[in-house]
Parts: sequence; structure tokens; C-alpha cells
Amino acid sequence: MASANALRNDAGTYLLWLRANEAHTVEVGRLGTLSVQPGVYGYVGSAFGPGGVGARVRRHLRKRDKALHWHVDYLRAVTRLEAVWLTYDDVRRECTWAAHLRALSVGDPPLDGFGASDCDCPSHLVRFTSRPPLPVFRERLRAATHGHAPVHALRSSDEAGEDR
Repeated sequence: MASANALRNDAGTYLLWLRANEAHTVEVGRLGTLSVQPGVYGYVGSAFGPGGVGARVRRHLRKRDKALHWHVDYLRAVTRLEAVWLTYDDVRRECTWAAHLRALSVGDPPLDGFGASDCDCPSHLVRFTSRPPLPVFRERLRAATHGHAPVHALRSSDEAGEDR
């Protein structure tokens, strides 16, 4: 598993794995109220601007001292970042990843429109009781998406325990 220092500043898609150990209520800008329940949250984003995935993920790794700009910034304030899955790819795959993530979950997205203000997806945020295995996610993407770039795993510095 790679470290944050190995991140490249190329375009791509990423999936943040965030853990909530206790319940919280979070106001997510104009989107509304997010009821955060204990569990693992998967948030899919993409980065095609300056600095690419490297800059965006490094920003998400910082929990404090940043402006609340994206929906996930509000959730990040009450969760612990456990891991990041990412790909470097010039093709926008954020909605595809979010659809596959929703298919692996049970229940509705925690907040309609979360992370999906620029597309028609119901949400780019999904809640799980435990993180699905990376090989299962990779296989789903490979089977459904021709020419998908490799998906890499990055462990955050505050993650404890083994890969799942």
C-alpha cells in the first residue's frame, strides 16, 4: 500500500474511506442535514484540475485548518480517514465508481445529492458497516468498464489494523 508521499498530480478518481465511531448531525452547506451514524462511509470524488488527484487527496488528508469547500469537508470534520483508493485516468469515472459503490451497499445514500451537485447521480456517498474488499471493487470495475486504469490503495497515516 502506497503512502501519501507517493501521490502523483495526475487527473483521476478517488474514493475516501471515512469511519464514524459515534453519531453526529452535520449541516452540509445548502445541501441540508446529514445524520452521521457509526460505520464506514465511502465518498467518491475526482480531480481534473491543477494538482490532480495528488493535491486533492493531500487536502482531504488534512482534517483541520481548511475551508469547508466540498460536501465531504463537512463529513471529514467528524470522521477519521482510514484509506483512499484511487486511479490515475484522463476519463471521468466518478459516477461509475459511485454507482458500483451504491450497488455494493444496502440501504439508501445517507444524503441525496452529496458530492453529486454537478451530475445526475443520487449521491457519491455510501454508508457501510465495514469496508468492502478492494479486490471485489476492482473486479466489478474491470468487468463493467473497458480500459479502466489500475486502482491503487493508499493508507492514511492514522489508519490502524490490516487491509480488508
